[in-house]
Amino acid sequence: MTPQPDNTVAEPIILAFDTSAAYCAAALLRGKSLLGLQSEDMGRGQAERLVPMLDDLIKGADLDWSDLDALAVGVGPGNFTGIRIAVSTARGLALALDIPAIGVSTFEAISKTATLPHLACVPAPQSQVYIAPTGTEPSLVSMDDAHGLGLPLALPPAPADLVVAMARVARARLRRGDMLEAPAPLYVRAADAAPSRDTPPVMLPDDRT
Repeated sequence: MTPQPDNTVAEPIILAFDTSAAYCAAALLRGKSLLGLQSEDMGRGQAERLVPMLDDLIKGADLDWSDLDALAVGVGPGNFTGIRIAVSTARGLALALDIPAIGVSTFEAISKTATLPHLACVPAPQSQVYIAPTGTEPSLVSMDDAHGLGLPLALPPAPADLVVAMARVARARLRRGDMLEAPAPLYVRAADAAPSRDTPPVMLPDDRT
């Protein structure tokens, strides 16, 4: 009997993570199968916690970093520092592991979990929300203005569900063969930080000879 060719294609193993809000969340998927999931609420400390969390997920699934096929990272919108932590980590890991890092916005992840017509929106300071209606650039609007657009508002799910959705968005892009660019933060508003208004320090002359 002639052996039949094996036409099965191994599903990619994707490590997804997000720190765009007051949490640190990560998921490990092989295709549609969830291999591991962790989520911790934290207002700060994501930079110190993220990589150990990722390492725990990989080892918990009896895998190694070299087994990963792609990374999915949340690019926001959200907390500036949190977004930078996740994106810079993803870009560094992608370079070290020689695998793609796929940036996924919170809007895309919300829509991946929604089944009915909706307007994906992300909470922002001062009772505002970030929105990105189809065909428009992301913007920051009041909650009343968002409701006025006539679609039910879809807020982000729990961080654990959100990061799983990010992995599935990344998987869909891989399957379609999309052009994959290095992830970049999705900033919708200007940073809150501003130059100090205090009198600048006096610079002493350098007396060294």
